[in-house]
Amino acid sequence: MSAALVGYSSSEEEQEEQEQQEEGGNRGGGASGRPRLPAPAGLPGDPDPEEAVSDDSSRHGGRVRGFPHERGNWATHVYLPYVAQEEFLELLQLLVSRARTYVPSLAAVEEFHLSLSQCVVLRYHWIEPFVRSLRERLAAFHRFFCVADQVKVYTNQNKTRTFIGLEVSAGRFQLLELVSEVDGVLEEFDLPTFYKDPSFHISLAWCVGDLSGRLEGQCLRELQDIVDGFEESAFLLRIHWEQIRCKSGNKYFSFPLR
Repeated sequence: MSAALVGYSSSEEEQEEQEQQEEGGNRGGGASGRPRLPAPAGLPGDPDPEEAVSDDSSRHGGRVRGFPHERGNWATHVYLPYVAQEEFLELLQLLVSRARTYVPSLAAVEEFHLSLSQCVVLRYHWIEPFVRSLRERLAAFHRFFCVADQVKVYTNQNKTRTFIGLEVSAGRFQLLELVSEVDGVLEEFDLPTFYKDPSFHISLAWCVGDLSGRLEGQCLRELQDIVDGFEESAFLLRIHWEQIRCKSGNKYFSFPLR
């Protein structure tokens, strides 16, 4: 069966334009104390989560916001960024090409990451204390590696999008430790935490609709065979993580690991 994913970020250009205006208007104007924000209605859960798509989703790797944009609300996501090597892109091309024989509408993801949170909503003036708390909680973590070599099919919560990802088979303990600290920050701000039993993975490709039935079974076995037989896979899919990143609206914050 396919695993349910997280839904997050969306067509961001309109939001970012509004956020830039809000940033100018709100600079220096935050309240004190911790926010008490309700979880946005209809916010889907993650995967890495990848999500429902809008008409311009090709620009954003198939991702879309799981909640409506409102002035002052900044979509926020904590994740481990992965910069793909040329050999990884070659493997991706092989996988997508084979998968398209089953689902021609599949589109390759252009930016890769592994999620440590769902996409949540922050008010502009809570970004600074949120990031500060993240930085404090994550300061003690060292660099580590994980192995992401298991092909898996995911859908978003509403079953409107299907994704192919590489699930982590080694390094899960360190990822759970990171999620625990990120969850602690989210709880401080009364925001939804990550899933209790997450499927950590890097999304590779997506398509509109629930087409998991076409991608599982024979297709999934063929994709796994490609990964297992790829000459550089043992090296490529042993991924070293050196930093954590938080994206809030049009702002990026990096937290180097020790």
